[in-house]
Amino acid sequence: MASIFSKIIAGEIPSYKVAENDKFYAFLDINPLQKGHTLVVPKKEVDYIFDIDDQDLGEMMVFAKKVARAIKAAIPCVKVGVAVIGLEVRHAHIHLVPMNKEGDISFAKPKMTLPAEEMDAIAKAIASHIE
Repeated sequence: MASIFSKIIAGEIPSYKVAENDKFYAFLDINPLQKGHTLVVPKKEVDYIFDIDDQDLGEMMVFAKKVARAIKAAIPCVKVGVAVIGLEVRHAHIHLVPMNKEGDISFAKPKMTLPAEEMDAIAKAIASHIE
């Protein structure tokens, strides 16, 4: 059975897309830690990030770097934090979270719920900075 992320990539479930290429897809987390919290996923469904072959893992990090730069340009923050948890969805993914302090990337804190219009505006703002 396909993961929720595979269904998002296939367009079966809507998402707030930020960037995409032939191998990777980046979209806003629907329950973000911070405004601009973005997920980067490989289009090929692999459960564990360290099971991705070396070439693709390197390309995924370079793709994530481009997305992180766009997030930093669109969302006021000091840095964009990176986290890989991998337990909540059986499809490897990288969390990119805008941070102004360390606690901004704490997965123990309550998640945000933002209106669709704001999520759409955030996704478009980040996408406009993708190089």
